[in-house]
Amino acid sequence: MDFKDFYTQRIQRRFARHLNNFQIWRMARHVARQVPKAEGAPIIFFEASSSIDDLSWNSGFHLLSIWAFRLLGIPVQVFACKGGLTHCVLGTNRENVTQKPPCKSCIYQSKTLYTGMDANWFSFNADAELDRALFGLPLSKLQNFEFDGIPLGELCLPGLRWILRRHHLNDDEPTRYLLREYIRSAWNVAKEFEMLIERAQPRAVVVFNGQMYPEATAKFMARKHGIRTITHEVGLRPASAFFTEGEATAYPLHIPDKFELTETQNARLDAYLSKRFQGDFTMAGIQFWKGMQGLGKDFLAKATQFEQIIPIFTNVIFDTSQPHANTVFEDMFAWLDDVLEVIRAHPETLFIIRAHPDEMRIRKASRETVAEWVATRHAEELNNLIFISPQEMLSSYELIQRSKFVMIYNSTIGMEASMMGMPVLCAGKARFTQYPTVFFPQSVKAYKEKLEAMLRAGKIDVPHKFKENARRFLYYQLYFSSLPFGNYLEKGVRASNARLKHFPISSLSPEASPAIDAIKKGILEKGDFLLKNQ
Repeated sequence: MDFKDFYTQRIQRRFARHLNNFQIWRMARHVARQVPKAEGAPIIFFEASSSIDDLSWNSGFHLLSIWAFRLLGIPVQVFACKGGLTHCVLGTNRENVTQKPPCKSCIYQSKTLYTGMDANWFSFNADAELDRALFGLPLSKLQNFEFDGIPLGELCLPGLRWILRRHHLNDDEPTRYLLREYIRSAWNVAKEFEMLIERAQPRAVVVFNGQMYPEATAKFMARKHGIRTITHEVGLRPASAFFTEGEATAYPLHIPDKFELTETQNARLDAYLSKRFQGDFTMAGIQFWKGMQGLGKDFLAKATQFEQIIPIFTNVIFDTSQPHANTVFEDMFAWLDDVLEVIRAHPETLFIIRAHPDEMRIRKASRETVAEWVATRHAEELNNLIFISPQEMLSSYELIQRSKFVMIYNSTIGMEASMMGMPVLCAGKARFTQYPTVFFPQSVKAYKEKLEAMLRAGKIDVPHKFKENARRFLYYQLYFSSLPFGNYLEKGVRASNARLKHFPISSLSPEASPAIDAIKKGILEKGDFLLKNQ
């Protein structure tokens, strides 16, 4: 792209942003004019990590939920950052960590979203005692840092790993600086949010994601005070959201034991899977598997030299670094190190390490990659190992069909392989492992023993419930828990951004919107945040 094209696109994005914000401002004023007298304890909403200079899908879900509750006469308190973080997650420049975040643009965006509301704006106030306690600490002490009973280091780690795109952090001054500033900002959030809680005495708190440090800290403080806290993330279907009283990134789902897919539901799921197996699906506006290709002649010729094929599917570092993922192995790379020893011990087996295509996504590329791991371990020197890079659009589904069994860390491809009837050995906690869907040993020792047994087995017996549960779980993800917001939002200039549609205010009522109805019942009536009438 030449400079002229770059400049033109930048102008177009800026124009589209302001046009979208005008629509938001106009709709917010329209909502404000129709808000009835509020009664009862308020709900506090807080999101500071889903967008900075445009409307993200999550900030769209957040805003629409706020409007819906206000129109119901439910008091809403918005906690909003006005330079209250010395360094925020999305505003971090990995190349220059001391660069200040774009507060002016972010505050403008927030003021647009919260038009017609009395937002509780918080700014930053340094704490000399905290600063003295942080001075000179090495990375290991910062990661485990506590202050006034709040595990600030632990609360900041997921966001730090996410923005630095690595699990294993470098103990250098840029990393220490960033973690110190996150901790200082998290402490500021803790103090300010606790004061808001004491003033407002809310019935519930709603935050985006719950893993990035501003929202994680607010969630910690709310639960410390015994306040029900809800987190939300993008759902599995386009323009959909997932709300839960648990951890949204872990995707907790309660599926009734008696739930069985009907003939119609099975047909609906099969139609979805047919498209997905061809790479035709998106999440948060992003399509990951464009132009999937079949297995080439060279690959098929090499495969004939081995007794069996075992694909190994890795995941992106910002998913595997979440606290709830690493329950067996310390991290994904520790798992790969152990697997490499097994590969060396089984020359009769062809192993294919498949890097996730999202690992090199523009603006989200990992800095601790599987490709780097393969290179530093000289893994490709092994005759029985093939590495497939993120840029190669080889069909994972065709690979699965030719395999004896499938190895994953915690990628969704494991659930899909189970639905294809394949044995799956899982190493990290995934959304679908809350139900029996794959083989998931609960210790490193048990994992190694199971892997060895599966490699040596002539036939692997897979419990029928694995496939059945995988289908049940995916159906629940798609058609019960993914709350549809497509009547209000559409894709913006960038796929990761949303644009507000034109719609009547009346469509934000629970009677008109299944999504709003589920969120209302979930928060006000302690419901399950699931769609009904499926």
